[in-house]
Amino acid sequence: QVQLVESGGGLVQTGGSLRLSCAASGRTFTTATMAWFRQAPGKEREFVGAARWSGSTTYYADSVKERFTVSRDNAKRTVSLQMNSLKPEDTAVYYCAVGYCSGDGCYRSSLYDYWGQGTQVTVSS
Repeated sequence: QVQLVESGGGLVQTGGSLRLSCAASGRTFTTATMAWFRQAPGKEREFVGAARWSGSTTYYADSVKERFTVSRDNAKRTVSLQMNSLKPEDTAVYYCAVGYCSGDGCYRSSLYDYWGQGTQVTVSS
């Protein structure tokens, strides 16, 4: 059984920072892509960022480039999302996901097989 557990969400003011973490258990994901998605109230789930298996190849949504950083530790089976310069529009539930993809495919939620339960991030103005 695969489990992904996110942590680190909370309330922060505009311009602040938060670091989300996701711990995977149940199987090894060393060759999989680990990603973050988010879903705001009334909106569809959207891609935030992802890291390929080596961690050196990363992808980001345009809305978070230069502000967010995805990193992974395969030995610990974790993926993190460092969020800086947060804006009210970053408010959402953030989900960790694991799947097998490459290139543009990594932006699509349908290619991810396993999902965490989500953690709330709220940015106050």
